[in-house]
Amino acid sequence: MLGLAGCDSGPDPEPPAAGGPSVIVPGEPGGENHTLSAADAAEQRAEDDSPNSADVDYARMMIQHHSQALEMTELVPDRARSAQVKGLAERIAAAQGPEITAMRDWLVSYGKDARPAQHDHAGMPGMATEAQLKELRAARGKAFDALFLTLMITHHEGAITMATDVKAQGNNIRIEEMADDVVAQQTSEIARMQDMR
Repeated sequence: MLGLAGCDSGPDPEPPAAGGPSVIVPGEPGGENHTLSAADAAEQRAEDDSPNSADVDYARMMIQHHSQALEMTELVPDRARSAQVKGLAERIAAAQGPEITAMRDWLVSYGKDARPAQHDHAGMPGMATEAQLKELRAARGKAFDALFLTLMITHHEGAITMATDVKAQGNNIRIEEMADDVVAQQTSEIARMQDMR
């Protein structure tokens, strides 16, 4: 029988540091790669957590986006017929109000203007037009419920698009976490609203 020792090609590689596997970090062009422990890699990422323009734009636009959702939910108590629609509107308002506050606080913490972005609604995914909002304000009962669900599904889909974009383009961990929350929560609410139609 052959001994396994004959297959040894050199000394054993260093075991990964405690706290997780090591991370390979590419070197400069022509240079050698080096490794960091998972903890060191996370710390290095945290050190480079400064927001970029995508993070700031996302927070400003999402404040405006969420504000329109709150404007729509405020119409529900006096116009909706469905108890499910009323309950949904309460949950949306309960989630998005605090999210607006969190995004404003985040902007202020980085010395950024916390006022909503003055973007054209047509350029922001999922935003209802003024004509659609006027129609929603005029609707009552089942017609209101149907239009509210249609507009809010589109609105949520737009928020998910914005959140997905900032996850690809942004740099700030807190904004990434907020975007993850938007994707998870609003994906779930879209499924619920589709079942209510």
